[in-house]
Amino acid sequence: MIIKSFDVQRSEFSKNNYFLLYGTNDGFKEELINNIILKDFKGEIIRIDEQEINNKSSDLIDSLLTKSLFEEDKSIIISRATDKILKFIQDILKRKISNIKIIINCGLLEKKSKLRNLFEIDKSLIVIPVYEDDARSLTPIIQKFLIENKIKLSRESIDLLIDRSSGDRKNLNVELNKIMYLSKTTKEINFEIIKKLTNLADNHSVSELADSFLLKNQKKISKILNENNYSNDDCILILRAISSKSKRLLKILNEKKDKANIDSIITNYKPPIFWKDKETIKKQANNWDILDLKNKIFNLNDLEFLIKSQPSNSLKLISDYIKNY
Repeated sequence: MIIKSFDVQRSEFSKNNYFLLYGTNDGFKEELINNIILKDFKGEIIRIDEQEINNKSSDLIDSLLTKSLFEEDKSIIISRATDKILKFIQDILKRKISNIKIIINCGLLEKKSKLRNLFEIDKSLIVIPVYEDDARSLTPIIQKFLIENKIKLSRESIDLLIDRSSGDRKNLNVELNKIMYLSKTTKEINFEIIKKLTNLADNHSVSELADSFLLKNQKKISKILNENNYSNDDCILILRAISSKSKRLLKILNEKKDKANIDSIITNYKPPIFWKDKETIKKQANNWDILDLKNKIFNLNDLEFLIKSQPSNSLKLISDYIKNY
């Protein structure tokens, strides 16, 4: 059964034991899990990765059936899940295991996903699509933060924070924490300070590399990679910069289907696009069709998992992804 994210606050989940959350907004998913689904939950919380389950699914099911495991209620949060976990979930459902909540945290799931279809059709299962945050959902979070901490920011600074958040309130909260600590020693925080403080501005080559990828400028990509000695943390930053700019471009391409005037779309985009980036984005829009860009964005989740599991190989993984557009 589908529950829209904006209806979650009004929903009652005490009698539901199976939840599927899918989408790229990790910050919002964390809020839903901690503040809604597991609110007032007193039992044990087990966190496990899909890969661990696939490696020992039969052992895990047997352990769930063991009486000693049910001395108290338990919740299992399965991260980085995909359709590969479908058989495990079907086996659990057949066994009718009680006193346990299973929360499946997925990235993007296409409409043809068997896991998604299972949860959408069965009324006893809850599926919550978690979409990207936008200016409408992020602005109140910023305003509440500013009031509580007695900080003043310009509208331009707020727009920059929204842009840097990449559609995820988790990223926004990281930046707001930086501002909070800075406010202890700095009375006036202006736009230039915000620009230097936020992640993407710390390394101009990262943003430039992401733009070059979307421009399909192989020569520029090679030049940037050769001139910079990126660390493992930088590779995650590169991935998130590509993700942020790719999602923005995808939204523009979707609007372009209905409106022929790309200049009007870019000018009216929210949060506002800085004037110096407008021509670059116009060129990027001519380089991609919607399906190809969707596929590249979809692959970013797997790429992040690989980078985190193979940190010593992270730069090669990023390079291969960027060069094979």
